[in-house]
Amino acid sequence: MSAALHSVDLIRKKRDGEELSAEEIRFLVEGAARETIPEEQLSAWLMAAFLRGLTLGELDTLTTAMRFSGEVLDHSGLGRKTVDKHSTGGVGDKTSFLVAPIAAAAGLADPMISGRALGHTGGTLDKLESIPGYRTQLSLMEMRRVLEQCGASIVGQTKNLVPADRKLYALRDRTATVESPYLICASIMSKKLAAGLDALVIDVKAGSGAFLRDEEEAQYLAALMVATGERAGTKTVAILTDMSQPLGRMAGNWVEIAESMELLRGGRDPLSEDLREISLLLAGWMIHLGGKAENAEEGRALAEQKLVDGSALRIFREMVAAQGGDVQALDAGMEFHQPRFRRDFCAERGGYFTSADCTKIGWAVQRLGAGRERAGEPVEAHAGLEMHVKLGAKIEAGQPVATLFAQEEARFAEPEHLLSEALCVGDAPVTAPPLIRRIISEENKNMFLKRGSAS
Repeated sequence: MSAALHSVDLIRKKRDGEELSAEEIRFLVEGAARETIPEEQLSAWLMAAFLRGLTLGELDTLTTAMRFSGEVLDHSGLGRKTVDKHSTGGVGDKTSFLVAPIAAAAGLADPMISGRALGHTGGTLDKLESIPGYRTQLSLMEMRRVLEQCGASIVGQTKNLVPADRKLYALRDRTATVESPYLICASIMSKKLAAGLDALVIDVKAGSGAFLRDEEEAQYLAALMVATGERAGTKTVAILTDMSQPLGRMAGNWVEIAESMELLRGGRDPLSEDLREISLLLAGWMIHLGGKAENAEEGRALAEQKLVDGSALRIFREMVAAQGGDVQALDAGMEFHQPRFRRDFCAERGGYFTSADCTKIGWAVQRLGAGRERAGEPVEAHAGLEMHVKLGAKIEAGQPVATLFAQEEARFAEPEHLLSEALCVGDAPVTAPPLIRRIISEENKNMFLKRGSAS
């Protein structure tokens, strides 16, 4: 008989830099899922893993054990390849509302399991719940019916799907262990692989608004997720995209739904072009990996066709209706959730918009009421901001660079202070960073894994 396992021994072992066996990792994951290991011991192990890191073998076992800690989705008989997109989190990142219906319009199915606001980044579920009646909590049978009808369904994690991650995710947020590339990878990939995907495209943010600001760390995380997905039999590609300024022009809850609807209707606001382009690129890769295009370029062209011809808009509306949402609210756009108070944030001097601390912008949105400080807090559908400039723009003194939306006038003070620190105006023009920084796939992932392990 094997010796009994004790969590304190495993904490000590990882604290001292030793590698845990597959049996030991499975013991920890089962203890998290069944809540048989006390939170303080799980927290201590997470901190040890954060400080010491994990080997690729440990990461693979951790992800697999978490994936199978609860229910696993089965899409057999659906008649479509299943694909999805995941973002590591950004300010104004609303690509989900575009790529899911585009992929469905191309003949694929997207069973997207999303989350809520975390730290300075907005939550897909919070944004969708600003649509009156929209249900983010569906049973697996209900989700299957929506997929059969629409080809896309965006929901929250069910109670029985990857329960180990639910426990560890909450502890990471409370113990300052969020930024570990290994723990991020295990959390993301366990949920995505449990969703039964044929292919996955990961949008890894880089820049001032990313969880991992260092670009080499972001590349290493991207390579870890590609390797993990491919080993599990899911075609996976990671795309490093820019998060040095908000994506699109809106950041908040309802305002992001409204901006997405404008794009789905064919709108081309210049300040939303970065959002449109990244969405088409991500959808193009989804279409390619899902077998509907020979390469990513053909996939992007088909994605744009489905956006322009209105079929993606039709599917998004059908999905919202199928999940109980009020489609008429979508048609009302910005007029539906009217904030009680608006305030322009104006430039103190003229010059050029040279840089943005996107994390501080995200916290400004959160303080307006669009996000939460602790789990379970309500969020405000009306809250958010609209950016009026992009990096490199020429600005006049007194020009509004952003408009803030809130339900209480007292909400404006702290966001205005944050924006005064976040938005920089200089004398010389600058060029905004490229939208796409790097693409990491099965073919080139090992180069970035070696770099990361060496550092």
